[in-house]
Amino acid sequence: MEISGMDELGIFAEVESQARSYCRSFPVVFDQAQGSYLYDLKGQAYIDFLSCAGSVNYGHNPKPVKAAVIDYLQRDGIQAALDMHSRAKQEFLFNLRKIILEPRALSYKMQFTSPTGTSVVESAIKLARKVTGRQHIVAFTNGFHGMSNTSLGLTGNRDNRQPGVDPYVFRMPYDGYLTGLDSVEYFERLLNDNSSGMDLPAAVILETIQGEGGINVASADWLVRLRKLTAEHDILLIIDDIQAGCGRTGTFFSFEPSGITPDMVCLSKSLSGYGLPFALLLHRPELDQWSPGEDNGTFRGNTLAFVAATKTLQEFWSDDRLVKHIHANETLLKTWFAKVTERFAVHIKQVRGRGLFYGIEFYDASLTAAVTRACFTRRLIIERCGPQDQVLKLMPALTIDADTLQSGLASIFEAMQQVLECPPSSESDTDTDTLRFTNEVSHVD
Repeated sequence: MEISGMDELGIFAEVESQARSYCRSFPVVFDQAQGSYLYDLKGQAYIDFLSCAGSVNYGHNPKPVKAAVIDYLQRDGIQAALDMHSRAKQEFLFNLRKIILEPRALSYKMQFTSPTGTSVVESAIKLARKVTGRQHIVAFTNGFHGMSNTSLGLTGNRDNRQPGVDPYVFRMPYDGYLTGLDSVEYFERLLNDNSSGMDLPAAVILETIQGEGGINVASADWLVRLRKLTAEHDILLIIDDIQAGCGRTGTFFSFEPSGITPDMVCLSKSLSGYGLPFALLLHRPELDQWSPGEDNGTFRGNTLAFVAATKTLQEFWSDDRLVKHIHANETLLKTWFAKVTERFAVHIKQVRGRGLFYGIEFYDASLTAAVTRACFTRRLIIERCGPQDQVLKLMPALTIDADTLQSGLASIFEAMQQVLECPPSSESDTDTDTLRFTNEVSHVD
């Protein structure tokens, strides 16, 4: 049905809620997508450095996964199944254990929660409180864990939180939050001091790399000491790997380089590999103390997501090809970052991240917004994050080829040049300077 009588964006403004957000930054109607590209109604291509907020880590419509989904639909594979046994779930359980958990010496039980990131966080906190019999949860500055009640209570940004959210949250400084403060040492002092005012928590929850908080990276040493401290005090450690997991940081789980083993892990976003709603709570077997139906939801049996996730695991995680590809592109990124920070040193405060999860922090948040807009005019989709949205957030597909990655980086450079420097004398001067800059960073040893 052709929509007539209004401009192509009119129906959204007239009918859709004011709660919409991403579309305000990217005011165009998208129709198709493949790999690292989105296509609007006119067929114009946009390079995607957003990856649906980390929900399509393997690019749009990855062909092997799409084929598995189509085959399942064509043979009338069961769709709605609640938490009944299904072949789709059986194959996912088997493959996640064989391909991901066993090689990493992890023996987690798997709980399928309602299919969103905030839902799996809610389930993790609910289970931690049930198992320990304690109420308080430690969360961290700049953390983001979702938009439902408990998750909002854990989230640091006061613009997101609302009156009446979960009150049993004790907030601690994240690694590097305050120069000169060792937050693990501070936490230990609070736990050991009977007059500190801190009740013994049921759990600690954190992202090893804070996505919405500004791409803040916890060091391996900090994570190891935090894990040791929580274990000593019988406090459960929950890693929220909803955005940083599923390969985004260069390993399947973001905590792998530190060598720690969390008590629980929250997964969602790219778990299905195809943008299908899917969330999973991994937890140590001894924590599996639910009564049947005590934590449930109609769509915790999303069989189509199981099918996509199984094929994703088989296609991308059965060997080390994807990991090597991510590391190669990260090397290219680091070379580009070095030259960009030198060129725009007066405006860029810091670059940080890991894998294909990086942020460029500007001193002035208004410049970040301007660069983002300038990127969009060059048909590059990229977003901002951080307390003041002062960080330009780079999240290309993990499967992006080097040429497309370089094209996207060239668009960012050109946008920075437009916003941060005096405008060039002509468009051709801009093109020549951009091409020269891109060629410099494309030759990576």
